[in-house]
Amino acid sequence: MQTSPTLTRALTQPTARTPQHIGIMMDGNGRWARRRGLPRLEGHRHGTQNVQRALDACARHGIRVVTLYVFSTENWGRPKEEIDGFFKILGDVIESATRDFHAQGVRLIHSGSLDGIPARLAAQVRRAVELTRANDRYVLNVAFNYGGRMEMLRAAREILGAGIAPDALSEQTVDQYLYTAGLGDMDLVIRTGGEQRLSNFFPWQAAHGVFYSTPTLWPDFDEAELVRALDFYARCVAASGLARK
Repeated sequence: MQTSPTLTRALTQPTARTPQHIGIMMDGNGRWARRRGLPRLEGHRHGTQNVQRALDACARHGIRVVTLYVFSTENWGRPKEEIDGFFKILGDVIESATRDFHAQGVRLIHSGSLDGIPARLAAQVRRAVELTRANDRYVLNVAFNYGGRMEMLRAAREILGAGIAPDALSEQTVDQYLYTAGLGDMDLVIRTGGEQRLSNFFPWQAAHGVFYSTPTLWPDFDEAELVRALDFYARCVAASGLARK
C-alpha cells in the first residue's frame, strides 16, 4: 500500500463540533468481494488499500485520533485459510507503510493481544509501535486481535495486581490501564456495512460516543461517506449540547 503525502501537510484545525477521536468498524469486505464474484481475500485486500484514503480524509477534517477495528477476538472463528491470508495481507501493509507513517509524524498504537499471532507478524506490529512511539502529529490506533471484554478483564487484573485500593479506584485510574490510555474517549463510532451492533468494540471508550451506521461496504467508504458521518455527529452534539469547547 502506498501512502500519500496528505498527512505530511498541516492538519485542518477542528471546530467545536469536530470529533477528536473516531472509531471505525471496517465491515463488509467479504460482501464486497462476493458481489463482484471475487474471493473473500480480495475484499480484505481492497479493504486494506482503502485505509490510507480514509485516514487522509480524516486528516483533512481535523480528526487527530483514529481507531480502526482490524481483527477482533471473535474473528478467530473464520476459516483458517481466510485468517492466514488476511494476516499475510496485513503483514505486507505494515511492512510497506510503517516508515512512511513515521516520516509523516503518525504514532501507531496497537490495542489487543499478540498471543497466538504468527511470530513474524507480531514482531512487525511491535517494531511499528516502537518506531513511531515519539510521534505526536496524528494517532492511528489499530485494534488487532482485540475484544472489549478481554480488555476490561486485562485492566481489572492489572489494577488488582498493582494493589490499588477499592476506595482509590476511579474512572481516571481505569483509563490508565486500557490500551488507549491518554487517547481520550471516542466521540464518534462509524460502522460500515449496515450492521447496527457494537460487536465488543471498545465499550469503555465509546460509552458516550455517537454511533453511526452506513450501508456502504468498507472498500467503498470514501470522503463523501465520512462527511455524512461527521454531519450526523455535528447534529447530534448540537441537539444534546455536548459539543467540545
